[in-house]
Amino acid sequence: MAFQPTLSKFGVPLVPGTSGVGILQPKLKYRFRVSMYNFGPSGAALNLTHQVKSVGRPKIDHGRQELHSYNNIMYIPTKPSWQTIQLTVTDDITNSVSGLVSAQIQKQMNHFDQTSAVAGINYKFMTQIETLDGGDTNTLENWYLEGCYIQDAEFDSFDYSASDPIMITMTLSFDNATQDNTIMPQEQAITTPGSNAG
Repeated sequence: MAFQPTLSKFGVPLVPGTSGVGILQPKLKYRFRVSMYNFGPSGAALNLTHQVKSVGRPKIDHGRQELHSYNNIMYIPTKPSWQTIQLTVTDDITNSVSGLVSAQIQKQMNHFDQTSAVAGINYKFMTQIETLDGGDTNTLENWYLEGCYIQDAEFDSFDYSASDPIMITMTLSFDNATQDNTIMPQEQAITTPGSNAG
């Protein structure tokens, strides 16, 4: 009797009376890389990439605006709002990471001189979040976060009863986020009947 493979039957049946069509390999949470550009001193953010523990992915809220009419209510989206994400890094004994974070905080506001930056271009940075495939060359997905700044920074506490590494957790705010063009196309023609309706 010939061997009959069954893995191709896994998954959700798309047509009644048929078996599944297989399962796509998922992206895995631990295969990622974070790179920062213009973060802290110029060209020094590579050390931060080495120490990243976890990072959030972008979340957008389009909101909802009511349009009242005679016998009904319709809805349109409001201006989009990108939510903050958290970036957690391990604090190392060379102080390279804590030095970078502190330098970025000082760029946003000089706490010694009590002066602040003239404009966002003086302190904002870009964050690239890559989804990796497990090798050392291929990237499955890129997120580009522009106009970033540290909204909140938490330097971990000490504890005599704990052996965990000390972490630094940052809340990043950003102005815009885009993906690779293959995922989020820059231009896309949409021709849907009634698409101009409210």
